[in-house]
Amino acid sequence: MKDKHGRTIDYLRISLTDRCNFRCIYCMPEEGVESLRHEDVLRIEEIERVVRVAAGMGVRSVRLTGGEPLVRKGVVDLVRAVAATPGIRNVSMTTNGVLLPQMADELKRAGLSRVNISLDTLDPAQFRQITRRGELSQTLAGMEAALAAGFNPVKVNAVVVRRLEQDVLAFAKLSIDRPLHVRFIEYMPVGESAGLDGCGWGPEDVVPSEELLGIVNERAREQGLPELVPAGDDRPIGWGPARYFEFPGAQGTVGFISPLSRHFCGECNRLRLTADGKLRPCLFSDDEYDVRAALRGASGEEADAAVRAVFAEALGAKPDDHHDKVGTERGMSQIGG
Repeated sequence: MKDKHGRTIDYLRISLTDRCNFRCIYCMPEEGVESLRHEDVLRIEEIERVVRVAAGMGVRSVRLTGGEPLVRKGVVDLVRAVAATPGIRNVSMTTNGVLLPQMADELKRAGLSRVNISLDTLDPAQFRQITRRGELSQTLAGMEAALAAGFNPVKVNAVVVRRLEQDVLAFAKLSIDRPLHVRFIEYMPVGESAGLDGCGWGPEDVVPSEELLGIVNERAREQGLPELVPAGDDRPIGWGPARYFEFPGAQGTVGFISPLSRHFCGECNRLRLTADGKLRPCLFSDDEYDVRAALRGASGEEADAAVRAVFAEALGAKPDDHHDKVGTERGMSQIGG
């Protein structure tokens, strides 16, 4: 698939649910958001159909997100079906890791290619502050379970927020002794007026990746460690925009994702499907195209044709750039992380 700007679109992110076992302060209010009605959420077989149609149009990689995707009933069967879809080469998942100790082996056998684990701090008290109900030990156990199950790569996604003063060197050092790939992500104000979450963070809390790289290297020197150097050919497989570095001799890497300070919109290769069946051309755009109506308004080949038409419409609306837009009508848990 090509959009009107000539970019190849071969990556689909699918939110399986707006529900989560955490209440992260930058993602949803403490009481949560009003959950979607059961009938408004795409059924597992509907998601399978969308993936089959999308694969026929050129999608090759699928990432399952949420909310927290592992709380969705039937997720293992869905992974198995997506992995078996002709044309799909990779199936990955972004998760908070809490349920991985029970599910990692089964997900690996079902065909899940890789996992990204969201982890924003290594301080237990700060972890409870950010997640409002989680324990650091749960996510760390999920990380260990992913490694033990043989997922490769295992990536750790950390959103960096200036006022949190996270120990970024401790994160980077996770990559030294184990094949973990730590990625620092610039905080993106998302949600209505960038305030749906009520956390009070704003543009001043964005730490540009170049500044962050300098901070990591400065703290490494203070501890007698070598600086990060550009990663070689052993950088992790993936379809995203991270720039990878490594400590010399380390088993893993340290990546930097810079959606605000270094726009990668010109290389964007993705579309997003929300749990309630809306196709979004861009994370920062409120434009949505109704796949659910297409699925339920027809059957058989007519339904497939209707879904293809929605994808074509969304492709035509994909913007050239997010143009520094801040705030969206829906929050991250509703859009899909």
